[in-house]
Order: sequence, then structure tokens, then C-alpha cells
Amino acid sequence: MAYKVIEGLYYSKNDEWAKVDGDIATVGITDYAQDKLGDVVYVGEVQVGKKVKKEDTVLTVESVKAASDIYAPVSGEIVEVNKAVVSDPSLLNKDPYGEGWLFKIKMENPEELKELMDAKGYEEYRKE
Repeated sequence: MAYKVIEGLYYSKNDEWAKVDGDIATVGITDYAQDKLGDVVYVGEVQVGKKVKKEDTVLTVESVKAASDIYAPVSGEIVEVNKAVVSDPSLLNKDPYGEGWLFKIKMENPEELKELMDAKGYEEYRKE
């Protein structure tokens, strides 16, 4: 099955995506990840103001199949949490790159973006 990958986003090997606007990265999970999880039934909440390092566990997502940790693709401070997806976890399945975003990080070190993949790189990675 072909999974939707959006140009212009950054992708981690843990299947998170990041959309960058200035020094803010909006983070979610990829279409591939939401499909592998199945129907998401719970999205954990993270405290605004929490400082995270790249690859720290930020929150947990639970589906009918499994629970999965969601990692920070970059270091920084959590500045916003998507309350809509916390109250309606199915948004992650319906619109993983839009309404299903999870949290926003004010990046501490934008240079870390260079360690993430672009859309083409992520597609190749998922073909392996």
C-alpha cells in the first residue's frame, strides 16, 4: 500500500513529521504510522512548557492494536498541544497531516532539522 507523504515536511525514522514555521515545529505522526497503529483510541497529553530533547518520549498514543510512544523530532519547549486530537483521537486516523497534529515545539536548535528526512528520503526509508 502506498502511504501519503507530504512535500515540505521533515520526517523522523520514528514516523513523526514536523512542519516548520519560523522557530516553531508542528509535530504529528505519518500516514504510515497511523495506518500501522489502526484505530487510535487514546492520545496522551503533554504539559505546555515542558522542555524536551530530540528523541525524548513526549506522549503515548494507544490504538486497538498497540500503544506507541511519540518522540520529539527536535529539541525545544512544548508551546502548544492539540486539544482537539486529545478529545477525539480518531482525528489522527482521519487527517494525520492536518487536524491530527499532536503538539508544537519551539525549537532550541534548528540545525537538528538536518538530521531528519525530506519527503523523498522518507518514502525511500519506508520502502526498505
